[in-house]
Amino acid sequence: MIKKILIANRGEIACRVIKTAKKLGIATVAVYSDADRNALHVEMADEAVPIGPAPSSQSYIVIDKILDAIRRTGADAVHPGYGFLSENAAFAEALEREGVAFIGPPVKAIEAMGDKITSKKIAAEAGVSTVPGHMGLIEDADEAVRIAGAIGYPVMIKASAGGGGKGMRIAWNDAEAREGFQSSKNEAKASFGDDRIFIEKFVTQPRHIEIQVLGDMHGTTLFLGERECSIQRRNQKVIEEAPSPFLDAATRKAMGEQAVALARAVGYHSAGTVEFIVDGARNFYFLEMNTRLQVEHPVTELVTGIDLVEQMIRVAAGETLSFRQEDVKLDGWAIESRLYAEDPYRNFLPSIGRLTRYRPPAEGTSDDGITVRNDTGVFEGGEISMYYDPMVAKLCTHAPDRLSAIDAMANALDDFEVEGIGHNLPFLSAVMRHDRFRAGNLTTAFIAEEFPDGFHGVTPDAAEARLIAAVAALVQHRVQTRATHISGTIGNHRRVLTGAWVVGFDDGSLALTLEPAGAGATVTFADGTMTAIESDWLPGMTHARFAVEGAAAGIKVALAGSAIRLRWRGIDVTATVREPRVAALATLMPKKLPPDTSRMLLCPMPGVVTSILVGVGDTVEAGQALATVEAMKMENILRAERKGAVKRIAVAAGASLAVDELILEFA
Repeated sequence: MIKKILIANRGEIACRVIKTAKKLGIATVAVYSDADRNALHVEMADEAVPIGPAPSSQSYIVIDKILDAIRRTGADAVHPGYGFLSENAAFAEALEREGVAFIGPPVKAIEAMGDKITSKKIAAEAGVSTVPGHMGLIEDADEAVRIAGAIGYPVMIKASAGGGGKGMRIAWNDAEAREGFQSSKNEAKASFGDDRIFIEKFVTQPRHIEIQVLGDMHGTTLFLGERECSIQRRNQKVIEEAPSPFLDAATRKAMGEQAVALARAVGYHSAGTVEFIVDGARNFYFLEMNTRLQVEHPVTELVTGIDLVEQMIRVAAGETLSFRQEDVKLDGWAIESRLYAEDPYRNFLPSIGRLTRYRPPAEGTSDDGITVRNDTGVFEGGEISMYYDPMVAKLCTHAPDRLSAIDAMANALDDFEVEGIGHNLPFLSAVMRHDRFRAGNLTTAFIAEEFPDGFHGVTPDAAEARLIAAVAALVQHRVQTRATHISGTIGNHRRVLTGAWVVGFDDGSLALTLEPAGAGATVTFADGTMTAIESDWLPGMTHARFAVEGAAAGIKVALAGSAIRLRWRGIDVTATVREPRVAALATLMPKKLPPDTSRMLLCPMPGVVTSILVGVGDTVEAGQALATVEAMKMENILRAERKGAVKRIAVAAGASLAVDELILEFA
């Protein structure tokens, strides 16, 4: 058996591998860049080796530095995780020369499947259904436009060595094909050191469904069901589930058999994923094969009971798989939500900073068969860096059926506390409550179609507004009770703490009365509706469960002066609780207007300016590209919101900018 594993990766996947290695009694070695000196995976490992500066191009993807760490520690195996060197054939080959086991597939399989052009040719020869496209390399933007026109719009422009949504663009016309080609090349070069690009037909209204395969070195290759990964933004998966709510048994079997046929065609062993695009008639087309562990592997583990990392280690050690295809059963339903350091209220732009609060929900399995699992690589007080992928954690739930798993996820998201950075928890909560998602009516265009103007939070309906008003009233009651005890005026508390109140929100208000009762209160609204509410919340608590008419709700509470911020199920409300006369006077107060920045282009996220596309004096049109900013391995094109003339350019290419720092100004 393998004795010591070096994990050539960072973050949550490094922590994930370390957990299984410890379970198997195998020693572990972490590697870390300067930015990750205090990272969680460094703390968890038995040994840790520094490998260079923060940029991955100078640390995590430098093969010689990983080999040096192997020699220094005597590791006899390497797990690459995903990203970085995980699908780098030269790295696997170097390990082979060193006599170190690669916990992954053989070099030839990586070479064949790592290049998307080659992989599609092999897939077609193996009898796998493929998407029409141009499988040759494309030299320049003019050629890209010609090819796209011949295939027929829309087309997908993709990096041959890509993955994780990097180097991918959808083009609907010649202009987008030209621009997308260059952006894809830039991202591919920065992320993979390989800027080769190809183009294929984009299947409209597609579902992204992938098959997990697993093989040993002795000829056994299996498929472990499928994962639905259709909830995506900018080709980056956001929510995954297993199984798919769309596939029937016959389609699942056909897709699984084609995935196995492809794996066998390249002599594959270890864990891998064959990705398909599936249309509304359940026709499926090969997309790519990822010759590594996938980010979303936990949902497969939860429905099959198989530890994929353990199987990868055992296969690399030469063991045979201890089960066969007929032994693989799908039990229940699992959902994975990716927690990203990105601000959904600012068009999901990356966010960096220190995690001033990081409290995941409790993990484990409850008596009703609900399992909560959180794969993470961060901790409270740690820093989210601009140098790496923005994923903070992968929150998973497993339940006997799909709706139960979704409801469990909604509860777990309510209980997840993250402060200090922008994050997508509110958006994930909004998806869990969305009728279309709950019905399983998914495509990769779900986010674009359901949130066409971006995410602006969830507006509470009438019942939710009453719940929030009742919670705000109880919180205010507890705050004032604490204040009266401290001030020694408890004898006057009934006049202050009960009677008529008005709970105000940004776009309305609700009048109510509150009477303390036991562990909570009875709230009566102006129309006579009565609501019973209970909670153990006390001033200082940032999260608590509130039982409203017997239904439990996990709500985040923050006191901000005389206001109360409440967050729940994607709703983010700042409420005020006032006596009626005070509430009436408050409506007369003028509202402070935000500063006018309409004549400025501000940097929307922390990042590096890679190019300025206009000059002083240029007249620009609405939608015209002005500058590009790279952040967290993604290139972002900043466009003009309206027609105007460039008056001043404040920065040059190569500048590192903070959020809202000025890039250029219009006349």
